[in-house]
Amino acid sequence: MVGPITESDSLYDDLEHMEMLQILRGINAEDHKVAPAVEKQINTIEKLATAIVHRMLDGGRLFYIGSGTSGRLGILDASECPPTFGVGHDLVIGIIAGGDSAIRKAVEKAEDDRDQAWIDLKKHSISEKDVVVGISASGKTPYVAGGLKKCKETGILTGAISCNVNSEIGSIADHAIEVEVGPEFVTGSTRMKAGTAQKLILNMITTSVMIRMGKVKGNKMVDMQLTNDKLVDRGTRMIMEKTDLDYEQCRTLLLKYGSVRKVLENLI
Repeated sequence: MVGPITESDSLYDDLEHMEMLQILRGINAEDHKVAPAVEKQINTIEKLATAIVHRMLDGGRLFYIGSGTSGRLGILDASECPPTFGVGHDLVIGIIAGGDSAIRKAVEKAEDDRDQAWIDLKKHSISEKDVVVGISASGKTPYVAGGLKKCKETGILTGAISCNVNSEIGSIADHAIEVEVGPEFVTGSTRMKAGTAQKLILNMITTSVMIRMGKVKGNKMVDMQLTNDKLVDRGTRMIMEKTDLDYEQCRTLLLKYGSVRKVLENLI
């Protein structure tokens, strides 16, 4: 029986005998395969992202469910939306098998529980307005598959991101994004190419959704949170580009109103 592509044998062998430069060139050569593989799925990503926008405009939210690296990537993407786009922490939510402790340390057998994802989702009062995207490199993680199946039964729109074609989670989800990146440099180490592919897709989904939701003006993050000096400086320079005011005047206004958008709304 042929196993999943993500578990297939590396195209490289005797890694322990390679010089450092050989190892790095091999990894880089494999990484070059990721973006073209993601490109093949753009039409499917577009359909999912469009569906997310429609539900968010109706008061819905986006949930990611995953385990291990996939779960951590979902949490990372969700956690970056509030500071980048100025949205609430409850708009994009990442859930990982095993709970928050699994973000740093693996929780034994957490991914094997088919019922737990639905239990975790219900803690957030999941509803038909929401969208749930399951992330699994293999495409068969029980935690993710079970969660998506229950969502489908309950009428919740679903998406799936996997790195194997004809995956289990892809067969369940309304929108199946299946990116075939091939075997990993280190056999089965899906934190590598598979993880890179997943990160690229998550970036595409939330960035495109937030742009369509009006969270970007021109090409600027006008709703970003001013959480450090670098972002205050960036925001100040954004205002300078749109006004005749000097740096200190713009900085003062930014700190007063709290966002680039609010400053521009009050000036222009």
